[in-house]
Amino acid sequence: MIVTVTMNPAIDKTIDIDKLQHGGLNRIQKVEYDAGGKGINVSKTIRELGGKSIAAGFLGGNAGRTIETVLNDKGIQNDFIWVDGETRTNTKVFETTGEVTELNEPGPQISQEQMEQLMKKLEGYADAQTLFILAGSIPNGVDKAIYGKIIERVHAHGAKVLLDADGELFRLALDAGPDIIKPNRVELEEYAGFDYRASIEELLQTAKSLKSKGIETVAVSMGKSGAMFVRDGYEVKCPALSVKAHSTVGAGDAMVAALAYAWDQKLDNEQTVRMCIATSAGAVTTIGTKPPTRELVDELMKQVEIEKI
Repeated sequence: MIVTVTMNPAIDKTIDIDKLQHGGLNRIQKVEYDAGGKGINVSKTIRELGGKSIAAGFLGGNAGRTIETVLNDKGIQNDFIWVDGETRTNTKVFETTGEVTELNEPGPQISQEQMEQLMKKLEGYADAQTLFILAGSIPNGVDKAIYGKIIERVHAHGAKVLLDADGELFRLALDAGPDIIKPNRVELEEYAGFDYRASIEELLQTAKSLKSKGIETVAVSMGKSGAMFVRDGYEVKCPALSVKAHSTVGAGDAMVAALAYAWDQKLDNEQTVRMCIATSAGAVTTIGTKPPTRELVDELMKQVEIEKI
């Protein structure tokens, strides 16, 4: 069983324009609305791949009801804590040059009592056959060490955890020993203290140092440079696939979904890597934060090149 945890979900509003005119009139060419937030994006992609997940976290207000309706319509099981206030709307403005401007709202305030409610709900799902996905930002009022606390509590029930976070959220969670992590290149460089673009060898050594902490899988997404995977006895990198890209937004979430799906389906190392690269590449071809189709993923999997490092 896969449980995605999205503490700060959002309505993703994607706007296409020719060129953003700061301080002037902007005529919108196209608008897309999606139920979003990293964990929710992961749940949508898992469903498209043919898997199942339970989406959990916090929802509030009309935006929260909209997200719940979208998930129900897609057949994605969900079990959220309802809170006062309004779930945020995140606006992404895409220019024809490929430049993206993001406007993210803060979201509702979460109390300690509501956080404990969510903790107990997650513990209710936790057992040796469960993978929790902790992804994205946290709302106002929540301790930045929360991911580490969740890891400790679900680990006590034998569950596994896939962590996709950055900055202090990432750093503070590592001591609790997540089982799978998916930093991107910038997040890994920041964690390691590099103030320059690290080489592949430096990224590999950093990934291996994280692996030595007991993390089973370290997957590093590197944008146009592809991705790197470090597991027991298996260290590889893959060039990015050549696809017609609309936006890179959601590519990391797609890779997380592929990692989770591969874990649930008990895929071997090579199939896991192919699934991750293909799903991530497929995601950049879609508009907004929509997942790629399984048919596209299967086609792209054939194109993945795997290089031992």
